[in-house]
Amino acid sequence: MTDAKNVLGETLQLCCTSPMTGYLRNGVCETGPQDVGTHVVCAQVTEDFLAFTKARGNNLSTPVPAYNFPGLKPGDKWCLCVSRWKEALDAGVAPPIVLAATHEATLKVVPLEVLQEHALST
Repeated sequence: MTDAKNVLGETLQLCCTSPMTGYLRNGVCETGPQDVGTHVVCAQVTEDFLAFTKARGNNLSTPVPAYNFPGLKPGDKWCLCVSRWKEALDAGVAPPIVLAATHEATLKVVPLEVLQEHALST
């Protein structure tokens, strides 16, 4: 694991390992200079979100074996790009998130109060 912090100022927690998520495919929504998409929001994807992002040109439902991408189904947790999550929020289809597994870099785009409104119950 890393010493990265989550949006609550605590140690960043694991998002998901089945399917294996994260920019580094280590299950954690870490980020770094190579992560131009800033994949830092640990979300539980919904049918509405998957349809929304597909309509925007990012089909997350279809597997892409060449990129070791299994394709997502509603209920899967995945490290989303913060810009796409914010876009979905503005469209009213933002999927719920896991605060403990969402990287603090998210706070540069979305206030904590808004994230808390969309947090999954633990």
